[in-house]
Amino acid sequence: MRSSRWIAGLGITALAGAVTACGPATPSGDGTAGDGTAGPSPTAASSAPASSAAPTPQVTATNLPEVLSGTRQVTMVRTGGFEGGLSMTDDGRLAEVDGDEGRQLFVPLPLDGQLFLIHSYQGVGGGPGTGEPVCWRVHNPGDGQSLSVEGAACDAGDPRQRFEIVAADTDTDDTFMISNSSAYLRTSARSGLILEEQGDGSPAPDGFRFNDNGPAPTR
Repeated sequence: MRSSRWIAGLGITALAGAVTACGPATPSGDGTAGDGTAGPSPTAASSAPASSAAPTPQVTATNLPEVLSGTRQVTMVRTGGFEGGLSMTDDGRLAEVDGDEGRQLFVPLPLDGQLFLIHSYQGVGGGPGTGEPVCWRVHNPGDGQSLSVEGAACDAGDPRQRFEIVAADTDTDDTFMISNSSAYLRTSARSGLILEEQGDGSPAPDGFRFNDNGPAPTR
């Protein structure tokens, strides 16, 4: 992979292929529980326009950094990572990758306050085909295993798709922590990217740098 892919301000070439119809992998656990509801695969999401699931929400947040305005597409890099970045992979799970696989362009769309619907795109300008986004959604595999993030048809009314994004460092305007219902996105040596509530002795949530990659696809 070319390391420049993850540097702010540089464009990303269009990624080939569409999201396949596999469900998200079941991680080995070290997290907490959610509601356990399974949902549609990213393939289903990409085959049906997001507007069929729910109307496009209106931008209500103000005074946000441009990367959170809903008008820019970004790559996301964990601040403790190196050459890789986040991708909604072809098996339907959010993961860190160091290649070109999956959907690696994201548009955080403001909802209310610090809550966002996070669109994932295949490539610059929306990618091949219809360019419809796949949205982040919390996935609970059950049995005490870790919560993770999967791809789903976009629905701003689904609480599992409403992610809070807050500054991770007051000295920068491009590094953030991401959470859903107080469960923060972080990396786990056993399970990859997971969502975990903070408690005594819990590892600190990871920060993620949002690198501007140009205008968001037109919705």
